[in-house]
Amino acid sequence: MTGAIPSIALVGNPNAGKSSLFNALTGARQKIANYPGVTVERKAGHASFADGRPISLIDLPGTYSLTPASLDEAVTRDVVLGRQDGEKRPDALIVVLDAANLDNHLCFALELLQLGLPTVVALNMLDLATRDGLTLDAARLSKELGVPVVPTVAVRKRGLAELLAAVDGAIRSHAAGEVALPTEANDASLRRRARTIARAAILSETPVRRWTQRVDNVVLHPIAGMIILLALMFIMFQAVYAWAGPPADALEGLVGVLQGWVVDNIPQNFLRDLVVEGLLAGVGAVVVFLPQILILFLFILLLEASGYMTRAAFLMDGLMGKVGLSGRGFIPLLSSFACAVPGIMATRAIPDEKDRLTTILIAPLMTCSARLPVYALIIAAFIPNRGVGGTGVGLQGLVLFGLYLAGIVGALVVAWALRRTVAKGAGAGFMMEMPRYQMPQLRDIALGLWQRAWIFLRRAGTIIAMTTVVLWLLLTFPQAPEGESQVEYSVAGRIASGLEVVVKPIGFNHDIALALIPAMAAREVAVSAMATANAIDADGDEDAMAQSLGERLQGKWSLATALAFLAWFVFAPQCISTIAITRRETNGWKWPMFMVGYLFLLAYAAAGITYWTAVAFGLG
Repeated sequence: MTGAIPSIALVGNPNAGKSSLFNALTGARQKIANYPGVTVERKAGHASFADGRPISLIDLPGTYSLTPASLDEAVTRDVVLGRQDGEKRPDALIVVLDAANLDNHLCFALELLQLGLPTVVALNMLDLATRDGLTLDAARLSKELGVPVVPTVAVRKRGLAELLAAVDGAIRSHAAGEVALPTEANDASLRRRARTIARAAILSETPVRRWTQRVDNVVLHPIAGMIILLALMFIMFQAVYAWAGPPADALEGLVGVLQGWVVDNIPQNFLRDLVVEGLLAGVGAVVVFLPQILILFLFILLLEASGYMTRAAFLMDGLMGKVGLSGRGFIPLLSSFACAVPGIMATRAIPDEKDRLTTILIAPLMTCSARLPVYALIIAAFIPNRGVGGTGVGLQGLVLFGLYLAGIVGALVVAWALRRTVAKGAGAGFMMEMPRYQMPQLRDIALGLWQRAWIFLRRAGTIIAMTTVVLWLLLTFPQAPEGESQVEYSVAGRIASGLEVVVKPIGFNHDIALALIPAMAAREVAVSAMATANAIDADGDEDAMAQSLGERLQGKWSLATALAFLAWFVFAPQCISTIAITRRETNGWKWPMFMVGYLFLLAYAAAGITYWTAVAFGLG
């Protein structure tokens, strides 16, 4: 033992209840600072043995191994090995295990035991294990590990006295010597050993827990699991079209009723045209896609609440590693399916700067919910609503699934290229806890859907509405002479005519050129822009006004153009918020401009290839 006051370090996996145990042992006798030279938090406190002798406790950052994958994990390794500046080597270790996840947590415990320090195992959260139907034999676990094992429930302060007594005994009985260096761990053999010990320590478990393990053997299988994941995604996109029809039609009818009421009750003037042709036509064209968005998020929320989404992350981790991405990047990328902004912000958890940069640069390729109105509009207008090959598989849902898959594949290809060029480096895997399967709570699902609906409607009432009003003004002035198109004669129309020269080689027309610029504010604005332009172009024609936006596009676009437009939106960085948050997270304009540049080039190439391929097959 070194020093008058023994120093004891609490070590363990993340989410083992280590910090709760530290707080229970130290109470208010703790302080928080940073380790010298790093931003990693240092939590230290004091406690006492039964006879009143003081001890110093250190709560080390959670980690899965002595092979660090981040700065905080490196600090944990250096402290237990006595290499950390300003921190002496601990006199003893308290290894905190989650009683309900012995298999995973024992892997790290076995590494720590090789160091030869006085060690006591705190078998924590035993109440939760019991709740899940798991009965453990602490004495058998102690015999297998060769160190004292003390059952604890930190949040209820159970087992604390016994734990400190065991630590005191371990320190007294330990022969002083040099700390051993960690041996190169064989992950496979370590996991096998941990699994063997865990099975020996389990006295009984419920059929539910056994069935969970059997289900995991299937859903986490590298082949069967991936097939299941793709099948779930496929079903999800089929449902977007199969279920959304009636409520979407009802919302579209409501918008039409409101337009009719305004026309019938407000005299012809500037304000009426603004409301009918601008706000109701533009914003209404976006709002009608709310059912599709809610159905998509219903599936996502159900998968998250059931415990499956973490398993999907595990499956994708292996694939991401092959292209040089860290498994830590999965959560930010998953968040980007809702919106790239929180996804990019979530990359702060990735310790490697090159890895983090790569994840930021590919986050916009994840198909965010803002793209769904564009996809839904074009698919409904140009893709027949029929089964594929005489089956019940809807062609529209299949195309939507293909668009999402194209974004994922594109992100992986770009990541592979970036990790070998501007962000050169190799990705590192990571451990993750598998939550238990559970039935989703109806209240939580309903709350999640309400929040998503409110976010969408708030966007429609602010960003989309303001952009639509500005666009309507640019489309309305100057007034076109008799016989000329108001849309083409207007300020917005002339800007679009200039842009059309650039995008015409990839099959884009004046409508699309007009929609691309305001869509930079938010991707959904592309739909409202086209709706506003078509409403102005109708110029009071009741038959034209009665047509849906999709029907009007059918008469003006070829199928090749529609497919090229979809391909463009898979890759184009049309969102100012995404560009702004990228600038903030990378501390400059270099990488946002790089991201915008490569995404526009990718979008242009994808749209061009799609268009000319479709033309070659006679779809132009």
